[in-house]
Order: sequence, then C-alpha cells, then structure tokens
Amino acid sequence: MTKRPGTENKKAAAGRLRIVAGNWRSRLLEIADVPGLRPTSERVRETVFNWLAPRIAGARCLDLFAGTGALGLEALSRGATSVVFVDSSRRAARTIERNVRSLEADGATIHHGDALQFLRTAQPGSFDIVFLDPPFAADLLGELCQQIAQLKVLAPGAMVYLEQDKTQPDPPLPAGWVVLRNKTAGQVRYSLVEISA
Repeated sequence: MTKRPGTENKKAAAGRLRIVAGNWRSRLLEIADVPGLRPTSERVRETVFNWLAPRIAGARCLDLFAGTGALGLEALSRGATSVVFVDSSRRAARTIERNVRSLEADGATIHHGDALQFLRTAQPGSFDIVFLDPPFAADLLGELCQQIAQLKVLAPGAMVYLEQDKTQPDPPLPAGWVVLRNKTAGQVRYSLVEISA
C-alpha cells in the first residue's frame, strides 16, 4: 500500500509507533513524550530489516540510544532472540518497558543509563547486530564505532546499523568494518556495516 508523504511523521507526532512486520505486525505502540525524540520511520525500518532478513532470526541485538525502541522491537518481532535497549532518558526507558509488557515480548532487557558506560560493561562477543541511532546533533557515530571495536562487544561477522543526518560526513570506521548498504530517505542517511571475523 502506498503511503502519503509525511505519514510516518504524523504517526510519531500522535505518540504512536507501528511495528512493520513479523509476529507483531501492525501493532501500535506508545512513543515517549521526550523532547528531540526521533523515531526511525516505517519506511527506513522496512528497508533495513529487508537487508537484515538473512541474519535477524536468532540474533542477539543491542539497540543503543533506543529512544522509542522501534528498531529493537522490530527485531524481536522478526525473530531476534534478544534485544538490549539502552537509553539515558528515564521516560523513554519506561515507555519501552510498557511496550515490551504490552507485546508480552521475551528476550527484552531495558537499561536506563549512558550508552558509552553500558558498552564498557558489556561482555566481549555479546552482540550479533547493533543499532546505532544517536542524536544527530551529538555527532557520536565515529566515537561509538571506535569504542565498540576496541571493547570487542561484537560477535564475529556482526552487523552494525548506522543512522545519521544526511548533511553529516560519514563517520570514520574501524579496520575491518565494511559498508554493505547505504541509502538516504528525507534528511536521514543510513547504512549497514559488516564486521569481518
């Protein structure tokens, strides 16, 4: 079905989020009332999870800067084994908790706290897929990628999703990180990166 331009933004403004596909397809979820919260649009999520389709079943995921939890909840809906949601906003974390309870979702863990601090406590090889969608203004992608590589939190062959403002330069990636896909939608540029084993 063709969507009218701006449909995703109207849904976000109304405080509801729709799961695109999987076990909870079309389920509407609450969006926290947090200034600057920017849900990843349905259009972008559909594309990203088409890219991830061969890898998502059974994956251990990290939704860093989770915000609405849209990416992590979509991953669980499509068969990921587990998702750790991390956000520094207590209100956002509580809203994700309510959505997880509403979906009766197994495999979800919610952490309220700083993203970089969380990474320092994660066990090596913990994640198969990481979603990185920090606030655009903070320009953190380069630093986050370096930290993730140095702390070795990724499993061999892991994948990392990057989302940024299209006007920002691509972040410098650690050695062995290869961009597989790259696309622009509106003001957003997003990429899928694979980490060599």
